[in-house]
Amino acid sequence: MFRWLLLGFFTFVSGGAQADPSALWKIVDGQCVPHEEETHNPAPCSAVDLAQGVDKGTAVLKDIVGIAQFLLLPTARIGGIEDPAVLAPGATNYWEAAWQARHFVDERLHTALPREDVSLAINSLYGRTQDELHIHIDCIRPDVRDALTANLDKIGDRWAPFPVPLAGHNYRAIRVIGDNLDSVNPFLILADSDPRIRADMGMHTLVVAGETFPGGSRGFVLLDDQADLLAGNRASGEQLQDHSCAVAEKR
Repeated sequence: MFRWLLLGFFTFVSGGAQADPSALWKIVDGQCVPHEEETHNPAPCSAVDLAQGVDKGTAVLKDIVGIAQFLLLPTARIGGIEDPAVLAPGATNYWEAAWQARHFVDERLHTALPREDVSLAINSLYGRTQDELHIHIDCIRPDVRDALTANLDKIGDRWAPFPVPLAGHNYRAIRVIGDNLDSVNPFLILADSDPRIRADMGMHTLVVAGETFPGGSRGFVLLDDQADLLAGNRASGEQLQDHSCAVAEKR
């Protein structure tokens, strides 16, 4: 059973024509959660946190794509960025859980990446293949990191167009101060920026990049892009990540 479910997952990440949009959910719900409950071994996941119950729990799974890419997933059935559950009162802050899970990336790379080299991303409804919410945890693309560094002084505490295209797309950006994300939820920051966005979250991709701002304050840059299917833009913020982790090779 385990082997066949993983085969389905490998098919989806490899771009197979028979991709199963529920492959991730089958792994988390069918294997990781019951294994954690029964034996305290979350395999094939790297970690499962059920401290607040399955409805609010999280799982971390190594993606087959990339040398150190991991996915943060709910242990509840949540479709994606468009699911009302991500904005519900008392919702789990999946972004904070994903940020805390970045140590799995470090362990794979055998190094401690500075926050500026780490990124989290969720794709839009039109830029993903899976119907279970998952946040990609991986290295940021070197060119994206350099563009952020060069423009940090232009990013404020209100959403505004980022000065230059990133991976060929025009993003909005906002700055968030804090060592971690325990007091802010990027889903809410995006939804609260415009009632039209709140009503159509599925059109958006969201990327969170760790940063150290001028003056030494630590925080994050949030990046938002909106799908434009006529223009061929499916809003896949994952494109700002580098699954080969070239930034780690320079450390």
